[in-house]
Amino acid sequence: MTILGIDPGIARCGWGTIEQIAKSKELRVQNYGCIETETKSSTAERLKKIYSELKKIIQQDKPSCLVMEKLFFAQNVKTAIVVGQSQGIIMLAAAEAGIPVFEYTPLQVKQALTGQGRAVKSQVLKMVKLCLNLPVSGNQIQGPDDVSDALAVALCHLYNAKYNKQVQANKLDL
Repeated sequence: MTILGIDPGIARCGWGTIEQIAKSKELRVQNYGCIETETKSSTAERLKKIYSELKKIIQQDKPSCLVMEKLFFAQNVKTAIVVGQSQGIIMLAAAEAGIPVFEYTPLQVKQALTGQGRAVKSQVLKMVKLCLNLPVSGNQIQGPDDVSDALAVALCHLYNAKYNKQVQANKLDL
């Protein structure tokens, strides 16, 4: 299974592709980065850049699904609107490629990775590094927090998919 995780945004859109090696339980990072847009550009131009870069990433990494952080709440209405627009562009790119889209709230991501819904970013980052066998020293994965957030949401989906598969295999009614 290859999962493309996205932390949507208009200024920075973090992304990371993780892969579970078939018969082993080994996880590896296939690729990651951050799409950055110019603040001077119009919203339409910024969304166009996110869309075109994401299409290239999808073509290159060939994910089996795309997962992104769901906008749970926003104190700033303007920020919520542009993040929502970014999410729409991301969903469009995935739909055009025939890739299913899944969304998780920050609370769900924190719960899946640390066992605590109120975990802080440093705890989530540490778990991302441990799960993906990345060097634990240092405060960041190369790139802004958006990259580690994207890898975290991808891991969240992997863990949820495993859980759902076990429930279905055992025909558990939860």
